[in-house]
Amino acid sequence: MTVTFISNYINHHQIPFSNACYELLGEEYHFIQTQPMEQERLSMGWSREGETLPYVLFLYENEEFCRKLIMESDVLLAGWSGREDLVEERLNGGKLTIRISERLYREGQWKMISPRGLFHKYKEHTRYRKKPAYLLCAGAYVASDFHLIHAYPGKMFKWGYFPEVRHYEKDELRKMKLSDGQIHIVWAGRFIPLKHPEYMVMLAKSLKGKTEFHIHMAGGGEMEEELKRLSREYDVEKQITFYGFQRPEEVRSIMEKCQIHIFTSNHLEGWGAVVNEAMNSGCAVVANVQAGAVPYLIKHRENGMIYPEGSYEKMEEAIWFLLKNPEEMERMGKNAYETITRLWNAPYAAGELLRMIKELKEGSFTPPKEGPLSPAEVTAPGRMYQMVNK
Repeated sequence: MTVTFISNYINHHQIPFSNACYELLGEEYHFIQTQPMEQERLSMGWSREGETLPYVLFLYENEEFCRKLIMESDVLLAGWSGREDLVEERLNGGKLTIRISERLYREGQWKMISPRGLFHKYKEHTRYRKKPAYLLCAGAYVASDFHLIHAYPGKMFKWGYFPEVRHYEKDELRKMKLSDGQIHIVWAGRFIPLKHPEYMVMLAKSLKGKTEFHIHMAGGGEMEEELKRLSREYDVEKQITFYGFQRPEEVRSIMEKCQIHIFTSNHLEGWGAVVNEAMNSGCAVVANVQAGAVPYLIKHRENGMIYPEGSYEKMEEAIWFLLKNPEEMERMGKNAYETITRLWNAPYAAGELLRMIKELKEGSFTPPKEGPLSPAEVTAPGRMYQMVNK
């Protein structure tokens, strides 16, 4: 079985999944990179080491061979590539194609009323609704967006990103958590408005004098100087460490030492792979329901805490619950680790995907009841918090 994945470039979020596919398929698996990685990503600590992997090919170096591979593979996994013409050629040939997509209307579903946009979506998606074309939804709100344009009826499944999964011996993670009498809280990402890093400085101001804590901020960006200015103004400089941009493995090292991870991104966050990483690190995650990964990965008060629609007050309320209930904090961290190591990881996803392909080629696919490739519910963004907070 030949499987080819086409996307703009390979990165540390995709490498574990591709490695798992390569382990199962060997030389029958290929990843086609359509463009070099941007300098912005490289400056954030992202690496180009994935480009040296044996299954990676470069469209811009050998387009003829890559085009042939795209057309002749048993299945094409189509991420965002900037080369829709290649995917369209395959779909027009009636060949099995599985798209992987984040949201269409991240800024608001009202945008679907654009006639030009609807024509574009029809050309790219809706007209293939009866073809062997399927959609893997990289985020909890993707299915709702595609449902609006009547695409992929009954053929949308849960998906996401699968960063490296680390396995620990029993109690190893618990022993790695800092035990200096403080609760250690980690936040990781770019310092930009959609990710709301300012919530962490506000939180430090609120917690100071009421409990012992330390906040670890891994990242950088346009808001960095403003955040540092606020930390001085609120007199919480000693309670916050700003690390700057770190390599992914260095961020994981910080997470392993912390008990709580806070994820404050809003509706513009398609997925949010740091949630996977923090859960794998045994953190009790407090996360905004608006981000794509959150409703898929977190069950409220079972393996983390979910707060609604960007509410700082509800976020702080969830954190206080964990601070006042350390046994619950530890339990959620353990459950979070199990969620990632049991279900939301690259080897499991790759195995289920190959099972899906095999069953589709034989006639029909029976999806799992949970995790990657389980049916993606069509749920409007505004109703998600009520569903996950039952």
